[in-house]
Order: sequence, then structure tokens, then C-alpha cells
Amino acid sequence: MMRPTFTMWRHLANATHRNFSVVTPAKVSVSRPLPTSIPKPPYLSPGFFIKNILSAKNSKPEIKNLKQISGMRASCALASDILKRASELARPGVTTEDIDEFVMSQCIEHEAYPSPLLYKGFPKSVCTSVNNVACHGIPDDRPLQDGDIINIDITVFYKGFHGDTSATFPVGTVDAEAEFLIQVARECRDNAISICGPGVQFNQIGNAVMDTAEMYRFEVVPDFIGHGIGDYFHGAPDVLHFRNEVTDEMKEGMTFTIEPIVSEGSAQIAILSDGWTAVSLDDSRSAQFEHTVLVTADGVEILTQ
Repeated sequence: MMRPTFTMWRHLANATHRNFSVVTPAKVSVSRPLPTSIPKPPYLSPGFFIKNILSAKNSKPEIKNLKQISGMRASCALASDILKRASELARPGVTTEDIDEFVMSQCIEHEAYPSPLLYKGFPKSVCTSVNNVACHGIPDDRPLQDGDIINIDITVFYKGFHGDTSATFPVGTVDAEAEFLIQVARECRDNAISICGPGVQFNQIGNAVMDTAEMYRFEVVPDFIGHGIGDYFHGAPDVLHFRNEVTDEMKEGMTFTIEPIVSEGSAQIAILSDGWTAVSLDDSRSAQFEHTVLVTADGVEILTQ
């Protein structure tokens, strides 16, 4: 586990000036349609969400069989590969729409559907969250700037299953505070994953995240949680990244995401008028890392490694 040094504390204590750009939404273009041959997820069917609310499906964590686990491994491997390739576009001058176009092209090449596209109306194939945008940033025509940090959140629907992963990347040369924030956010996720296994209570995830963030005097944004995933995009269990009293236990065969958002300032956010973009109230930056994991007989497997 990384330990705070005097230099790290000094960087945080002196971070009173803004040496990064506060991001506001720019122009969003219309996404190009996917080939009709690519299988679409069920939530694109009319009335899906109303029917889903009225049904008991996904209200309890699903225990996946070997065939489902195989499908999850394939979708998660594809999501991880696309994220690694997309990260190479996190450089000055590239727009987040360029990243969206790349993700769309990768999905088409592999005959996968980009899960965010049209999910509850989201207009793009990937979430790109820059600087003060905590999550669900919509790709637009703003060029990335030297010193930005960007979270790229990839989910694909591939051969009937969703794979979900994200990471935060520096753009060009970033300040020491940004580097430290990214390190801590990654450590929060990894420490939470490390405690997972059969019989472990889900509240231990929130404890692990908070213990790590508080050690470095960072805040955890409580508004966004991890979730069960499979042939459905979101389902049980809800995975809380803050201290809580959820004593339900993990069981072998469960798959879910762990995706804490760590803020260098306030943990409070606001949703902009587009209905998606979540920004910090004090314009502070945040970083997020996400994996989809599988509970195994003797621990946990990271499917999006």
C-alpha cells in the first residue's frame, strides 16, 4: 500500500490555485448509427424499463453458471482491450468525440454494441469525464488540453453479456496533485477488490475504499455506486463505496463492478441540464477506476484485467 510522504502532503496543502481548466460541456454531434447486424441489448426495446421495474428480474444477485461466466470473461476482455487502445488517445488536441468515434469503430469491428449508447437516452458510445466532471461526461468537440485528466468508461455488450471497466489517465504533463489523485483512486479500487471473496459482507468494500481515501485525506463521491452485471447492464447487488450497513454476503458466481470516484475537494456533485454530466460543486477534480469482478471459490477474479 502506498504511504503518504511529506512531499505529497505539501502538494495537497499548497493546492490552493487552479492549474487546470474547469470543463463545461461543448458541442455534441449526432452519433452515427451502428450496422443493423450488431445484436442490440434488451433495454433498447420499447417499454423495457417499465417492464423491468415491475418484474423481479435482477432484484437479487445472480449466481452465474459456467456458460455465463465464460460469456462474461469474453465481454470483459473486449472492454479491457478497447479501454487500453482508447487510452492512447488521451493526449492534447484530441477531442472526446474522437475517443467516442474510436470506441464506436472498435465495437463495430468486433460486432459488439457500445452499452452506453441510447441507454436511458445517453447519446454516445462512451463516457469521458474530464477534470471537474466526476462521471457520465458526454463526448463533445472540446480538445483535451495539456494538464487535463480524463476518465474513459467503456462498457460493451458482446455475445449477450456486458463488460464494464474504466480508468483515469493524465493528458500530457499533469501536476503532482493530479498524479497523486490518480494513484489514490486506483488504490481505492484495488484495495476494495483485494478483500472480496465468498462469505465477505458487501459493506467491507465501502470500508476498504473509505479507509484508503481517508488515509490520504481525499473524499469519496457517494452518489455513484458499483452494480451487478451480466446479460443485464445494471442489477443487484448495489455496491456502495462508502461506509454502510449492508451485511449481505458475496457468493461464488456473483459478478459486479467496483468503481469508486475519489475527489481532491468536495464530494458533492450536481447534474447538469443534459441530465447526465455530474460535476463537482467546487470545481475540484476527481478520478475513478473500475473493474468487473467475479467471486470465485477461493477469492475473486478480475474479469477486466
